[in-house]
Amino acid sequence: VQLQASGGGSVPPGGSLRLSCAASGFSLDYYAIGWFRQTPGKEREGVACIDSSEGYTYYPDSMKGRFTISIDHTKRTVYLQIDNLKPEDTGIYYCAAANSKSYYYYFKSQQYDYWGQGTQVTVSS
Repeated sequence: VQLQASGGGSVPPGGSLRLSCAASGFSLDYYAIGWFRQTPGKEREGVACIDSSEGYTYYPDSMKGRFTISIDHTKRTVYLQIDNLKPEDTGIYYCAAANSKSYYYYFKSQQYDYWGQGTQVTVSS
C-alpha cells in the first residue's frame, strides 16, 4: 500500500496549487481518501475527503470555499485544488486512506489506515 503526495511548492498569496495523491497497492473502491495538513503551531487538521467509489466529498466548515477534492480513477489519483492561497495555508499536506465504511468524514486521524509522506506548501510574498 502506498500513497504518494506531490504538487506542493512555494507560491505568493492569492495563487493556486493542485496537489496530487497517487494510490497504489490497494483497491480504491473500498476506501475514502482524505487530505490533512500540519501548519506551524497547530494540530494536524482535515482539509477534505472523498469516497472513492461513490464520489461523495466532505469538507470541514473552516475549509469550505477554497479547497476542492476530486478523483481520477484511471490514474488512481486524488487531487486537492487550493485556490486563493493564504500565508496561513503554509504547512505540510498529507493524503491518507480510510475504509469507506468508517466515519472518515469526521477527519479523525485514527480512522485513516494509510498515510502518504506529505508535500510542503509555502505561501509567501
